[in-house]
Amino acid sequence: QLVESGGGLVQAGGSLRLSCVVSKIIFSTKTVAWFRQAPGKQRELVASISSGGTADYADSVKGRYTISRDNSKSTAYLQIGSLKPDDTGVYYCKVVGWPATGQGTQVTVSS
Repeated sequence: QLVESGGGLVQAGGSLRLSCVVSKIIFSTKTVAWFRQAPGKQRELVASISSGGTADYADSVKGRYTISRDNSKSTAYLQIGSLKPDDTGVYYCKVVGWPATGQGTQVTVSS
């Protein structure tokens, strides 16, 4: 099971921390990724973090997004700072190699 949370309606310039709680797998051995699906657009990869903690980001979010994980809680996080209206969308997390999907969490940024 995979459950995302932490989204909401925020003003531009604000910040949010999204959470992704994973169960029923050995979380610590897996790479986790965050995706964003903006209205009318395809889902895009924004960040990933390996089992060893190596993070990677899409060029469009570098410097504002920070992905992290807490293996003791089987949870991955996505910290988003300096929010922009273009950050609006549904954010999903995914465990690489595992078919489970969550319902996503909606982020809406007002200008």
